[in-house]
Amino acid sequence: MQTLILPIDEFSLEKSKNLIQNDKCVAFPTETVYGLAANAFSDEAVKSIFEIKGRPTDNPLIVHIHKDYDLSSLVSFIPEYAKMLAKAYLPGPLTMVYKSKGTVSKFVSCGLDTLAVRIPSHKGAQEFLKYINLPIAAPSANVSKHVSPVTAEHVFNDLNGKIEVVLDGGKCSGGIESTVLDCTGNEPCILRSGLITKEMIEKVVGSCLVYTPVEGEKVRSPGMKYKHYSPKCQTELFLFDEYDKAKELYINKNKNGVKAYILCDDETANIVGVENILNLGKTEEEIAMNLYDMLRIGESKADFIIAIAPKKQDGVMVGVMNRLTKACKS
Repeated sequence: MQTLILPIDEFSLEKSKNLIQNDKCVAFPTETVYGLAANAFSDEAVKSIFEIKGRPTDNPLIVHIHKDYDLSSLVSFIPEYAKMLAKAYLPGPLTMVYKSKGTVSKFVSCGLDTLAVRIPSHKGAQEFLKYINLPIAAPSANVSKHVSPVTAEHVFNDLNGKIEVVLDGGKCSGGIESTVLDCTGNEPCILRSGLITKEMIEKVVGSCLVYTPVEGEKVRSPGMKYKHYSPKCQTELFLFDEYDKAKELYINKNKNGVKAYILCDDETANIVGVENILNLGKTEEEIAMNLYDMLRIGESKADFIIAIAPKKQDGVMVGVMNRLTKACKS
């Protein structure tokens, strides 16, 4: 199979629609990461997502819809606070989990009675979703456990020969996956942190819980259980106040012929002052946007990536630290 990277236009959208209607997968851009899209109504199509990625079959998927799609056709109840959050932040990097009507394939939610739904803000994603006009199941368009893709080339590098089309929407501006919010209870509860922060949610609805995983419980959201976002080289993560230890490891590795790079934000880069730096940038937004790109650049250059956590740990950095910790998990 030949994999084509195509600009988003009438030709590529028509080709993508034909593939989706025939239970095939297509990669498309969102503002967070690129997604691997399939018809959420089709068992065969949804199962192919898991096969292409090598994804564990107990790891649920998110359904993507365009901004005018009838959400009530997919979920049984939308609480008032979810409507308030949708008005404030959608389209955008916020996934909300509702009680499912069971209209999509059972393989989307991996046996759960809930459905995670998202309305991406990326212009190309909206064009694609409107053109298809179906609920689209879509995890990140990469090999399972590898670093999530934020460019069409990243998708191609992972899935060349496995899918026919990658719709090219440029580099993703958000850079980490959406916040996942459980909206099945009396108040919202964050299952996975992302660009829509706890503080942002509380500003709109007053309160927000944060879920703590329970041993043996079924996975309730993507990104909760398994090693994720991992580069193809060794990694180690240090806290910000351990930057001296990180620098010492960097020096020892390079002295012993192991090509090491330090992954950190701009402030930390200036403190450690070493040559091989994967600089994530200065602001929270830059750090989130650049995280996966730098991890992919790092795996192409380094034998060993030494990550140093940002000094700031709240807001968007909660989501960044979630990804960074999983990326460096042994």
